[in-house]
Amino acid sequence: MNKKIAVLGSTGSIGKQTLEVARECGFGVSAVCANSNIQLLEQQIREFNPQYCAVGNEKCASDLKVRVADKDVKILSGFEGICEVAFESNADMLLNSLMGKCGIMPTLYAIDSGKNIAMANKEPIVCAGEIILSKAKEKGVEFLPVDSEHSAIFQCLSGTFNSYDKIKRLIITASGGPFFGKTRDELEKVTREQALKHPTWSMGAKITVDSATLMNKGLELIEAVRLFGVCQENIEITVHRQSIVHSMVEFCDGSVLAQMGNPNMKHCIQFALTYPTRTESLCTPLDFKSGLNLTFSPPDEDTFSLIKTARHAVSAGGTAPTVLNGANECAVGLFLEDKIRFVEIFDYVIKAYESIKPVMNPTVEEIEQADRQAREEVLSVSGQR
Repeated sequence: MNKKIAVLGSTGSIGKQTLEVARECGFGVSAVCANSNIQLLEQQIREFNPQYCAVGNEKCASDLKVRVADKDVKILSGFEGICEVAFESNADMLLNSLMGKCGIMPTLYAIDSGKNIAMANKEPIVCAGEIILSKAKEKGVEFLPVDSEHSAIFQCLSGTFNSYDKIKRLIITASGGPFFGKTRDELEKVTREQALKHPTWSMGAKITVDSATLMNKGLELIEAVRLFGVCQENIEITVHRQSIVHSMVEFCDGSVLAQMGNPNMKHCIQFALTYPTRTESLCTPLDFKSGLNLTFSPPDEDTFSLIKTARHAVSAGGTAPTVLNGANECAVGLFLEDKIRFVEIFDYVIKAYESIKPVMNPTVEEIEQADRQAREEVLSVSGQR
């Protein structure tokens, strides 16, 4: 398949798996991007021969230039360099796996250049989904979700006659994380190491903690509202410990379609990169002969209270989801630095969210301001400022 891709966040978990898919499927790689892991970036440049490489850390960018002086690759630095790569690289599709809301502007630049988007970074859609999706529609670019849950919903809807008009309910599955079934009291002494032991998925630290708090499901709920135009009241979250069913769609006639597969992000990445065709799987297939036990149960939204806050945020609209996301990113960062306890993530995020009034119909600048305000509020209420 003669397709070129640009990968933002190429040294992270999703980025590395994307390049593995590119290698197996024979895709060209026109650009790679990371913050500071120049050792891995050098390896990627030498294997894939990209036209561009952006490095967020300017000193690391200078060091990388020396390392790959023998290669015909343009090294750019800083956030401006990442945006330039998103716009200038001659890719057919940009896969965005940057961490956090910093993926907003590169996505907009890529859309402006006419590139199709494979979005593995949920925060830009949570914070600026209306702006991004409106621009994608205006420019006529395809926008494909890579998150396993949203990829599953998209696949269930693809090829279904008048499917979007006939949706009754979206059911997003959650593994339940490492603390499924625990009470608030039992979470009081949770350690960083315990929170990072996810039962089924191998992910980066931030998203793994989000899975432990179930905030990941709150963000996915907001993302689903944006991507599929379904009211949050018609989105259900169910705990499915086996992580085999990735999401389900119930239609008005009561039929429920589910997308299933072993928990491997390569499936979602491959589907997005090869869409609208399907190619031979790179993942281990499900073995139905061995017997599959699939269980589903409701999440404890009193203990894992950020799901309720996410529902409130997407209903409130404007910058409310941005505030929630920014507060969460800051609180999770403090937890990973051992500056606050696990249960304080819930407390500080909710306090920050409730203290900031949302701005309706925000610009990108107002979104950035809301994000900064949320982070400052978390630092203030946690005593870390």
